[in-house]
Amino acid sequence: MLDVEDLHAYYGKSHVLQGLSFRVGAGEIVSLLGRNGGGRSTTVKTIMGLVPPVGAIRFRGERIDGLQPHQIARRGLGYVPEDREVFPGLTVRENLLLGRKPGGRAAYGSRGEGGERWSLEAVLKLFPILRARIDTPGGVLSGGEQQMLTIGRTLMGDPALMMVDEPTEGLAPFLVEQVRDLLVVIAASGVSILLIEQKLTIALAISQRVYVMGHGRIVFEGTVQQLQDDHAVRKEWLEV
Repeated sequence: MLDVEDLHAYYGKSHVLQGLSFRVGAGEIVSLLGRNGGGRSTTVKTIMGLVPPVGAIRFRGERIDGLQPHQIARRGLGYVPEDREVFPGLTVRENLLLGRKPGGRAAYGSRGEGGERWSLEAVLKLFPILRARIDTPGGVLSGGEQQMLTIGRTLMGDPALMMVDEPTEGLAPFLVEQVRDLLVVIAASGVSILLIEQKLTIALAISQRVYVMGHGRIVFEGTVQQLQDDHAVRKEWLEV
């Protein structure tokens, strides 16, 4: 689904990503773990074309490095940014509808009324709180509601793979559990997920495989059980 090979990225003269290689398979939840400042958010921004990439990025067998973000999105790659980027003056409905792509896609799963898997009705069914707030401006929603709105807006583009950056950051514990469960439901629908998550208990509970980043490099890759058994990696790169 997603193959990244020898990926480098720079902010000015700062060499942030230093030769990353990893993959996300169809139907997988794969977590990219590490301490803050390790380059995880830069990784997904680079894949999405928001930071110029140096290296090979293949999505569904096609090279996408060098494409513009809107071109990448239209190929079925979704992105849920850490800062949510809700349009505050637009209603929940309007924010969601902005996520639609021309013509829609139905590469996976069942089709909605408009020919896409994730119709507006399907998204509102998944997020009942958004249905209740459908005519409310996005700027007055709570943090948890804004996070759900951002995920819902991304789903409206009918992605085959969704990159989700710190979805539980700043949320109350009961909302953290809701977001975790929603990601599992989304993955079960056929959407692959690349997850960046600071809360290890969440990431390890729902992931099939994990990568650990440190200083712009991949320092571990394996299953959840392999990471749990590798005390040296956890102590050096994850634990406070």
